[in-house]
Amino acid sequence: MHTSSYPTQLLVNDGVASTNVYYCLLLKNPVQVLVNAVINSGPREDSTRIGRAGTVRRQAVDVAPLRRVNQAIWLLCTGAREAAFRNIKTIAECLADELINAAKGSSNSYAIKKKDELERVAKSNR
Repeated sequence: MHTSSYPTQLLVNDGVASTNVYYCLLLKNPVQVLVNAVINSGPREDSTRIGRAGTVRRQAVDVAPLRRVNQAIWLLCTGAREAAFRNIKTIAECLADELINAAKGSSNSYAIKKKDELERVAKSNR
């Protein structure tokens, strides 16, 4: 194909392939698996920097709902991308594994690990 959006089309095909992979593995609705993964991997609490003139301390804050969803999707994509890097598994298989682990709440998921880390740091800064 000679279009500028060809790499995007390949990524969409990989996403569709990943839904087929985890439908075959779990026999569950792929959309529900995605929704559960986003719900489980979105951090509820984060920390922000407060201070001026060089004295900075961190303060725990609640995360807005839209940011929580956006951050969950970003963490899921980053985890799948890092798992597929220099690996024989395809990006579709890595994305399917990441979504399945996140939907289960398993600590094997990159997104769940990072969410727990963010919430632990925020808890220490209360």
